[in-house]
Amino acid sequence: MREITFAEATMEAMAEEMERDNRVFLMGEDIARQGGIFGQFKGLPQKFGFDRVRDTPISETAIVGAGVGAALAGMRPVVDMHFVDFITVAMDEVVNQMAKIRYMFGGQCKVPMVLRAPDGAARSAAAQHSQSLEAWFVHVPGLKVVIPSNPADAKGLLKAAIRDDNPVLYFENKDLFRMKGPVPDGEFLVPIGKAKVVREGRDVTIVSYSITLHKALKAAEKLAEEGIEAEVIDLRTIVPLDKETIFASVKKTKHLVIAHEATKNGGVGSEVAAVVAEEIIDYLDGPIKRVGAKFVPVPFSPALEPLMLPQVEDIIAAVKEIC
Repeated sequence: MREITFAEATMEAMAEEMERDNRVFLMGEDIARQGGIFGQFKGLPQKFGFDRVRDTPISETAIVGAGVGAALAGMRPVVDMHFVDFITVAMDEVVNQMAKIRYMFGGQCKVPMVLRAPDGAARSAAAQHSQSLEAWFVHVPGLKVVIPSNPADAKGLLKAAIRDDNPVLYFENKDLFRMKGPVPDGEFLVPIGKAKVVREGRDVTIVSYSITLHKALKAAEKLAEEGIEAEVIDLRTIVPLDKETIFASVKKTKHLVIAHEATKNGGVGSEVAAVVAEEIIDYLDGPIKRVGAKFVPVPFSPALEPLMLPQVEDIIAAVKEIC
């Protein structure tokens, strides 16, 4: 098994799926001539040509709208949003078109489309280029939402998303692109809708995803030094949510903490907490704790940015409050 970066893993996924199916193509801003601002598309135009790796005008409405049209016409587009923040410009196309068309036409048409959305706060990109907006789309029926935390899942989930006949939002944290990790050789897919227990424990369940998953693992290591064994779950997919894996862990540990980089208010943690409280509250021996970013726009200041974001110490404090 090789070690490659998150960005390289997504490039492999794209190349393999474009070779497998000539209906798969890629479109977005600065992806063909420049290889993407995070280098995640380098080499693809040279291999597949500028018809299948297309630079677009700076118009998110046009980019997503064209992707929806191409999917309805039988293609399998992968559309890059450059930064997740820019998805706000195309919300009608995402929420009212992409998500609803298959349902409104009674299943007579499909929208096999992937929307790639680099997200998260990184290197003082300030409030308009640093958000984590995945929770918005948990509220929209018709969309699938995946959010990998490591190179292997980045590849496996992207391949699964491209093969899905439904629209999939693929969130990829900007700081993860350079992360290295083992990725299996050959054909490798990660099923959409299946979480993973990445650390076994007995005292508390920590549910997380994306870049915050790594902070959760560091918190678990430090807690173990004090005799608290945390079980850590990587959601990998937030729609559909793998309730069974979460429930099995909570029934064992009796305690639950959910951590993510997005603001705590109305975040994915709220949905996980609500589902657990509604369906298995009798198994809990303490309150559910949520850890997320503070409810303020992401600051530009290099000194303030980490203070706004959830850190390892915040997860440890939440665990100690309930254990």
